Amino acid sequence: MKSMVKSLFFLCCVTVMLPFSIAFKVFAQFLNQDQLISSFSQILSILPGKTGSYLRAGFYRVALTYCSPDAMISFGTLLSQQDTEIGEGVYIGPQCNIGKCCIGKNTLLGSGVHVMSGKSQHNFSDPDVPIKDQGGTFTKVTIGENCWIGNCALIMASVGTGSIVAAGAVVVNDVPDGVIVGGNPAKVLKQIG
Repeated sequence: MKSMVKSLFFLCCVTVMLPFSIAFKVFAQFLNQDQLISSFSQILSILPGKTGSYLRAGFYRVALTYCSPDAMISFGTLLSQQDTEIGEGVYIGPQCNIGKCCIGKNTLLGSGVHVMSGKSQHNFSDPDVPIKDQGGTFTKVTIGENCWIGNCALIMASVGTGSIVAAGAVVVNDVPDGVIVGGNPAKVLKQIG
């Protein structure tokens, strides 16, 4: 019964978000989808509580590559890339910044986590050209299933299934499955299990 009520509530949220979803699809024909996601995300991020989370998931289900209906996307969280996947049972804490990524099912992100679109978003090799004009490369970061990413972690590389990233860690190299990492740059502290 509880799951049926939840599904019905989510369907209501998708319906409420229909004007936003239609506007996004129309504007996406003429404008950059990533800029649109960023703009819509800023508006939707201020909707409070669990209802706000369901409303965001209702919109992101249409706008992103994939967003599970049961994903919890908390207050103040901003998304910046359309090619983002948010799996079943994912919890994204308040005030996170999410770039181009795939977040596996049952993964938890604490407050203030930043998932970058790889570690080459900005080039700065030519001192005669302003950094803002040097471009960069966006790559899709993968966070495996059943991971815990601690508060204020910065993720620039993929995190393996079942791994834990300590609060404040800076992940610049891929993290293997089933480990705990911490520090700046993040290093393996312990094997799990």
